Amino acid sequence: MCGAMKIAVIGKGGREQALIETLAASPVQPQLFSFPGSDAIFQTAQPIPVSNLHDLIGWMKDQKIDLCVAGEESYLVKDEGLSNLCSAAGIPCWGPRKESAQLEASKEFAKQFLMRHGIPTGRAQAVSNIEEARAAIGGQYPTVLKFDGLAAGKGVAVCPDAASAEAFLAEIFEQKRFGEGRLLVEEFLTGPEISIFAAICDERYLILCPARDYKRLKDGDEGPNTGGMGAVASRQLADAATMEVIEKTIVAPTVAGLRKDGLPYRGFLYFGLMLTPHGPKVIEYNCRFGDPECEAVMPLLRGDLASFCLAGAQGDFKPELITFSEGWSVCCILASAGYPASSHSGDVISGLDKAQARIFHCGTRRMGDTWQTAGGRVLAVVATGDTLDDARTTAHHEADKINFDGLQRRRDIAYKNI
Repeated sequence: MCGAMKIAVIGKGGREQALIETLAASPVQPQLFSFPGSDAIFQTAQPIPVSNLHDLIGWMKDQKIDLCVAGEESYLVKDEGLSNLCSAAGIPCWGPRKESAQLEASKEFAKQFLMRHGIPTGRAQAVSNIEEARAAIGGQYPTVLKFDGLAAGKGVAVCPDAASAEAFLAEIFEQKRFGEGRLLVEEFLTGPEISIFAAICDERYLILCPARDYKRLKDGDEGPNTGGMGAVASRQLADAATMEVIEKTIVAPTVAGLRKDGLPYRGFLYFGLMLTPHGPKVIEYNCRFGDPECEAVMPLLRGDLASFCLAGAQGDFKPELITFSEGWSVCCILASAGYPASSHSGDVISGLDKAQARIFHCGTRRMGDTWQTAGGRVLAVVATGDTLDDARTTAHHEADKINFDGLQRRRDIAYKNI
């Protein structure tokens, strides 16, 4: 390779900014680019001057990009698929092929995969209309309803009663909130949740630092489901015995299942798990790093992420290139007015210069010398510490310094469910 490694990171949110800043800290000092990117991302990476996926591939070929890193899930299944197009163009891509990304793009596909390979998960039935959904629920509550397609983390409803189920069914089948698609009616599982991440290169894998996210809008796990209002990450979140069971019954069988089904996989895979009284069970897969878990995990990563991802994308697995610190990381999300049903843009953000923490921009834009809101989830405020109490106290204290009209935030992140 001549000159600095050139990496293009695809996406525009806080997750992508966290990935970019971690890649930038790699000893190889890569040259970074991003599409579509954001004003905050462009403080570290250069913008890619294209407007669509096909032009992106042409630009990466012309610029001799060494590695494409998939951040945002939509590009993995859009058109022919980001990874597929990269492969055809001879560009190494850290992100799975379109056919493999169906694990996230289709809840029904994922459930069939889990059942086929004997991986622990809840019972489920796929339905096509509201009448079938009511019959599948059968008056049994609580129940879990999952839209079959991509829904930016908002396509799942845990319904405690008939009224909440009917409201969500109306969103899916009458209002078509997420477009056309089927629905999974799934068994309600109990227990603490945990997010497990693996870096997969064909038949080999490395389990990364676990995390736990907070999906509900309000303190105490109240309010509507969101894309995530915060996260806590640490290698201490699960003991060695639990991680051994997770690897043996879930991670290893998933990787083996992908190979058996002829589904090529090089990239990050997220396992959303419930630690039930009957053992860990899979709630969902995401074919990329979670958000906001990525913003919590990346500050704990040590080593050479750039070289690790490039080697993996080329089929050369080098787990020795990265490791994770033994401390804790806590991420508090600051969301805009109206989120998650809507979002509010144009509110001036104050206090960014006062906060002594890592700040990742999920949905902002720069107007002159000021930052403004430009999305549902606006900022991720992240602090690390040797102990959980150090990390969460600092994260909340620094988040207190930032303000904008309509700000929504949970104050029990890393306190609740620990």
